[in-house]
Amino acid sequence: MSETKITTSRKPWLTMLLPSLIGILMFMTPIAYEDGITIPVAILAKMIQQQASGFLIEAVVAIVCLSAILSSLATLGNIKALSNGLAGKLFHTTPAWMAIRVLGAILICATYFKLGPEAIHSDVTGYLVLGELLPVLLSVFILAGLMLPLLLNFGLLEFFGTLLTKIMRPVFRLPGRAAIDCFASWLGDGSVGILMTSKQYQGGHYTQREAAIIGTTFSAVSITFSLVVIAQVKLEHMFIPFYLTVALAGIVAAIIVPRLPPLCWKLNQRMPGVSDPHDDEDNLHGRSVFSVGLERALKQAGRQPGAKAAVKEGIENVLDMLLGILPVVMAIGTVALIIAEHTPVFNYLGMPFIPLLELLQIPEAEAASATIVVGFADMFLPAILAVSIESDMTRFVIAALSVTQLIYMSEVGALVLGSKIPVNLLELFVIFILRTLVTLPVIALMAHWIF
Repeated sequence: MSETKITTSRKPWLTMLLPSLIGILMFMTPIAYEDGITIPVAILAKMIQQQASGFLIEAVVAIVCLSAILSSLATLGNIKALSNGLAGKLFHTTPAWMAIRVLGAILICATYFKLGPEAIHSDVTGYLVLGELLPVLLSVFILAGLMLPLLLNFGLLEFFGTLLTKIMRPVFRLPGRAAIDCFASWLGDGSVGILMTSKQYQGGHYTQREAAIIGTTFSAVSITFSLVVIAQVKLEHMFIPFYLTVALAGIVAAIIVPRLPPLCWKLNQRMPGVSDPHDDEDNLHGRSVFSVGLERALKQAGRQPGAKAAVKEGIENVLDMLLGILPVVMAIGTVALIIAEHTPVFNYLGMPFIPLLELLQIPEAEAASATIVVGFADMFLPAILAVSIESDMTRFVIAALSVTQLIYMSEVGALVLGSKIPVNLLELFVIFILRTLVTLPVIALMAHWIF
């Protein structure tokens, strides 16, 4: 390899720059919006929600039911038209995943038509998922699915992956391109990061271990939602120290947790049946990272077949996410919230944390313990429960911990399970507990320093 390999032809440069710059603008450019910071994709998604508010919920119900019906026919009925090509990819699945899609359809119908026990369709269980979460995911999936090829296919990841690999490899044992997933989550929404990770895993750019680590560690909570959480516990005036605490605890968890089971046990192999694209980010051949990154970006852009293929891929992304992930989020998210709201399971699971909270000198340790594990059901539940706690320090710790725990089944956990990322439900819970144990002392130390 030599410096002269960087082409001066205009076409590869335009093919790389135009889509990549649009991708950066849409997914990674922070914009002040409604007293917060977000990204254009999130703004457009909110506009879709506002303009289509009259039928978004009905659209979600139809999509989830359609997914369940066609998945059942494809998986059990062995219908040829549903087993090949795009239809096969969308609907032909394992009996277990088919059952989850069917459960999602049952729960969404029960919620929409208010059938069965109120525990299923109440405002804090089924309707929270159907009315508040799924319409947001629907609009985000449509926009992100169509536009993800702009970030993934035209050289941006090759360029930044090469630039950042000297940091990401030694510190986090990940390719440099993983940082882009984190940026998109941090500025926009964690679901965007998970979608990016899943697509790159399916493309062979990540191994099973790397995809599992990135999906459970780098799909960070957005700044906007972090502001909502700290406001819920009446400490919005402390947002800057709060977010600095979250960032520090998140970095510590990203360094430690991937080195522990179950993540360290994941195979360093590509997705079965997917070939290695030979990213070769670590080998610079004695050249500067900038020149090598630029050359790799131009080569990647030159391999793209054109705008039509990118649009087709974007449409397939949208269909895959809508039909494959929305039913899973409805099923798992609703069940998790029912358990959290109507059983003492999470209270019992939180009791072992009382001695640790007392050791860390957190006031009202017993009340705080009830909020720790409930975050596995939904990230916002700990902040809601913390309102009754008098200590500002304790509410600060609970809010920061709920954000850094990262995995909650009403959205992120269900998204991971519904994607191709190789992590199961038990592993997600173990990772959640590990993140809690790692980040809690960091947050407590910062809380004692701040208060």
